[in-house]
Amino acid sequence: MAKPPPAPHRAHRAPPGLCALPAISYNSHRGLVLGLTFVAYALYHASRKPPSIVKRALSEAWPPFHDPALLGETDVAFLAFYSLGMFVAGHLGDRLDLRLFLAVGMIGSGTAVALFGVGYFLSLHSLAFYLAAQVIAGLLQSTGWPSVVAIVGNWFRGRRRGLIMGIWNAHTSIGNISGSLIAAAVLRYGWGWSFIVPGLLIAFGGVLVFFFLAPYPEDLGFSPTTLPKAVSEASTDEEDSSSSASAAGGAGKEERRDAVGMWKAFAIPGVITFALCLFFAKLVAYTFLYWLPFYLSQTAIGGKEMSVTSAGYLSALFDVGGIIGGILAGFISDHLNARATTAAIFMYLAIPSLYAFHAYGSTSEVANIGLMMISGLFVNGPYALITTAVSADLGTHKSLKGDSRALATVTSIIDGTGSLGAALGPFITGFISKRGWDSVFTMLIFCALAAGVLLSRIVKSEIVHIIQNRRNHTLDMHNRTAGEDLKHTNVASFSILDMSNNGLLMFSFLFLIDSGAQPLLEGDT
Repeated sequence: MAKPPPAPHRAHRAPPGLCALPAISYNSHRGLVLGLTFVAYALYHASRKPPSIVKRALSEAWPPFHDPALLGETDVAFLAFYSLGMFVAGHLGDRLDLRLFLAVGMIGSGTAVALFGVGYFLSLHSLAFYLAAQVIAGLLQSTGWPSVVAIVGNWFRGRRRGLIMGIWNAHTSIGNISGSLIAAAVLRYGWGWSFIVPGLLIAFGGVLVFFFLAPYPEDLGFSPTTLPKAVSEASTDEEDSSSSASAAGGAGKEERRDAVGMWKAFAIPGVITFALCLFFAKLVAYTFLYWLPFYLSQTAIGGKEMSVTSAGYLSALFDVGGIIGGILAGFISDHLNARATTAAIFMYLAIPSLYAFHAYGSTSEVANIGLMMISGLFVNGPYALITTAVSADLGTHKSLKGDSRALATVTSIIDGTGSLGAALGPFITGFISKRGWDSVFTMLIFCALAAGVLLSRIVKSEIVHIIQNRRNHTLDMHNRTAGEDLKHTNVASFSILDMSNNGLLMFSFLFLIDSGAQPLLEGDT
């Protein structure tokens, strides 16, 4: 495929690591961006798993965490400041160098995560210390999501965005799985290592981002992938779009990258609705993220109780289902061109799956694994769809009229609102779990229902649009078939008429010969 032509000179600079490497193609750079952002956010999520893995160890032998409610307080400290930081981070992400912003955030996050683990080696039993460590970690981790979504959105545009970002969003579940496995594996050496090892890994990822990640195609001399609407709709996927970028860039017009204000981003149609939906969807997802290993370790499965380490390993299967759910939701939403309808269907299906997991998951290990994966599929599917493809779609909404970019800001609004729910869910669970897990699952089912209902207005309009498109398609096919039939009828009629004329001519000619008359030729008088 032809490489897009160089863009007009900009103030952007290539990452130092790429400057030292041989030149590679445009599509190779896109693959590198997709891979680096995948690894980066997988490391973000891996560094969030240790609190859920060490909960039982802390509650059994590490004052002041004998009360599970205090463990819930550390969770809410992280998530509340993560949510607040998200609104600020998205605003800054549209104004600062995304490569530096993300790299600094990852290195700082690694330091803050490791700080929590240092408390083990220093034998610290102060709740204030652990709350402070979680507050710092929450603020620094808020740099991740708006940055990676904005970067991927800068490089990938087109009709298959839902599927591509659904596959790419597997980093969330991959990070959760790897974080669970790493934290559980080193737990035997002391719970502090469960924080220090993931902290070092995300800091190393920040170094890779600094040296090799290019946030914009312009940083490497390519034209921007932002295309006129007509070109974008004519393309079947992002690869088609890149071949048309020369037309977009050749006009000599500079793409404006003016940052969008927070209130203007809120006014984009659909932003508030999807943000509120994500509030409840993420509440369900993060309650599982922080409390599932603890729940499994306290529940007899097939009549047997499992260790903390085994519960940590088993809980990773919830995220395996989440990977499938994210990809499936992206594919279906692309096929239907209906993001809200897809998300709502998944949330409604999450209700019976959550009930079945709680009611029948303890009957056997096989039933537990199957129902856990199904729950992960329906819980994480819409969560992944809204935080990726929906955020990217709204961040480049037609109401912006192409004169500004709002990817990081819109992403921060949607995911920041969702993170408020993510903070509330684990916090409430810390209190109501004392009364039994029935109350916890009742709360989760109610939240899944609320998430689906909130999308009703958009779902209605999408269904009307789908029905109208199907009718138009059917009408077009009918008109095309009728046109073909008419064409064949005209050809047949012409052939019959032509045969009739030829027959009449031949009959006349024979009649003239038979009567002895001479046919009138050209020139006869």
